Amino acid sequence: MAHILVIGASRGIGLQTLKRGLELGHRMRGFSRSAEKIDIQDPNFDAVSGDATKPEDIRKALDGVDAVVMTLGIKESVSMIWKQVTLFSEATRALVTAMEEQGPDRLVALTGIGTSESIEALSTIERMGHSFLLGEPYKDKTRQEEIIRASALRWTFARPVILTNGKRTDGYKVLTDPKDWRMGIISRADVADFLVRAATDDSLVGQAPVLTR
Repeated sequence: MAHILVIGASRGIGLQTLKRGLELGHRMRGFSRSAEKIDIQDPNFDAVSGDATKPEDIRKALDGVDAVVMTLGIKESVSMIWKQVTLFSEATRALVTAMEEQGPDRLVALTGIGTSESIEALSTIERMGHSFLLGEPYKDKTRQEEIIRASALRWTFARPVILTNGKRTDGYKVLTDPKDWRMGIISRADVADFLVRAATDDSLVGQAPVLTR
């Protein structure tokens, strides 16, 4: 049993990651601005409220954990098309600083297909649509990956394709070879399952798999 911290845990994939971790027998801690709103009643769960861009807040949540899963997201809106996004990189700098100072050294970061070199896996049409709709958030997710790569942490990036609200299938694919990367769909529940399993799987250190059904 591991003790896993989830940053960005109050909703979406972060909340599902907390629940899946508990199902798999781990101790789970949720970190969020509104952690008190996380409705989980389990003796193996606790919550810490704070600002993910402040190292001093993150340090409080890191005490005693074995691994960190970062699932920060932003609210979807039309302004994503043109408004600069900095949350991912700012929060990652704060997290890396805190983890390098006090541990742990294991980090699984949720990013997505279209970051860094994975943009090459998209067709020309897919790339155009991705750039138009998600360009600003993914520029910052790429900065996020660069910050983590430059750190001393043992990292894994999780790069899901198009997300759905479907049930967990346990039949998803973890594509570590860039030659196999492709667009597709995957449920948030399956992504959450991968994030928990990756946090305790050293074979994925330094890997940036694309996740798809």
